[in-house]
Amino acid sequence: MKIGASAPLTGPQAHIGKDNENGTRMAIEDANAKGITIGGKKVRFELLSEDDQTDPKTATIVAQKLVDARVNGVIGHLNSGTTIPASRIYSDNGIPQISPSATAVGYTAQGFKTTFRVMANDGQQGKVLGEFAAKNLGAKKIAVLDDRTAYGQGLADEFAKSAQASGAQIVAHEYTTDKAVDFTAVLTSIKGKKPDLVFFGGMDPQGAPMLKQLKALALDVKFMMGDGGYTPKLIDNAGAAAEGAYASLPGVPLDQMPGGKDFSQRYEAKYKQPIQLYAPYCYDAVNVMITAMQQADSAEPAEYLPMLAKIAYDGVTAKITFDDKGDLKGGAVTLYQVQQGKWQPLQTMGGEALAEAR
Repeated sequence: MKIGASAPLTGPQAHIGKDNENGTRMAIEDANAKGITIGGKKVRFELLSEDDQTDPKTATIVAQKLVDARVNGVIGHLNSGTTIPASRIYSDNGIPQISPSATAVGYTAQGFKTTFRVMANDGQQGKVLGEFAAKNLGAKKIAVLDDRTAYGQGLADEFAKSAQASGAQIVAHEYTTDKAVDFTAVLTSIKGKKPDLVFFGGMDPQGAPMLKQLKALALDVKFMMGDGGYTPKLIDNAGAAAEGAYASLPGVPLDQMPGGKDFSQRYEAKYKQPIQLYAPYCYDAVNVMITAMQQADSAEPAEYLPMLAKIAYDGVTAKITFDDKGDLKGGAVTLYQVQQGKWQPLQTMGGEALAEAR
């Protein structure tokens, strides 16, 4: 049985992509150690892992490669900008796809029966971030910056909508790319608008230099990102400039997840490094897929897909059930702040109430 996976394994986001691959591989090795039987035969799962380089075009090439390899299902992709174009290829070929980390609303809004995700989406995440910025942090004037990817732009737009609905004013909405490292010009422009808070929709390779440049420009503002910023690497690379920054991550904090502490200990013992971001969600995505295969007593995509759609699985991260779009039901979102060089949880918002509000 072949399980495909794709994430950036090279380039600036490779540390997050390898974390995804590690979580996926760990789940497959655990399943193989259990000696699972499907259709009366003991099965062995094989991981086919591909590097999509965070590039939408490469992602479609990778997707076709996995289809041609006759994978039984796909875990991925990591970024929304790669997951969305790849999802059409998987859908056209009837191959179930579970993303552990693509949060753009557009991924599951396409109407494909093969698309699922195991964390809250950006409609949920952006709503929580915008409300928190305006109500909890008291931000009145907010500057928004995004990297123009499906993820960064989608989250920034949801954040801005929510912040305005909560009484804040968006004084600037500027753009960059997911390859940029110098933000001096755009931050200087933003500085002239005198915001209380800067929100960046993007990932940590841009977030870290942005924090340092904010400090260099003496721009004394609160700084906030979504899940793309919630990594140990952001703190490593931004150093003292990261202190006080805010970020979110769909789900509850790792030590409050049903199986979080045990998973974290096993992951660190195996890979000799801490979890970067989405590894527990990858682990759950694989197990949800395999459980659906067991329930259908078949690894054939057409046979187990109906079981996947109605699954109820007690995962490491949460109890996983999907709505009719393939979104996680009742997804929570947790806000974090860098305090003394570490991400500390502030509060968890959401759950069932958020899912209904969507």
